[in-house]
Formats: sequence, structure tokens, C-alpha cells
Amino acid sequence: MPATSKAQQKAAGAALSAKRGETKVNKLKGASKSMYESMSEKELEEFAETTRKGLPEHKAAKH
Repeated sequence: MPATSKAQQKAAGAALSAKRGETKVNKLKGASKSMYESMSEKELEEFAETTRKGLPEHKAAKH
């Protein structure tokens, strides 16, 4: 499942880094902290490897 925005892709990358022990978990906040707690390393890899080209900065809100 690919990321739907650049912000989501970046958050997944931060969470993946913490999951692998490359960064400290206490440095995470917001979406990346939530992703770290709720997603597996494999799921985070799928989100983080999404190409940013063509993605919106943030996902559009539904009304």
C-alpha cells in the first residue's frame, strides 16, 4: 500500500528508522509515533519506499 502524500511518506520513513533502531523512539511525534506503534516494519517499508514525485504535500480532507 503506497503512501498517499509526501507527509505520510516522510512520517513512515521516520517511524521505520525508529523501528530499526537507527533513531530514538522518543524523538517521534504525531503521525510517525502512531505509525511506529501500530504498523509492522514491512508495512512501514511499503509506505516509506513510495516515490514522492507527483504526490501532494498533504492528503486532501474529505468533506
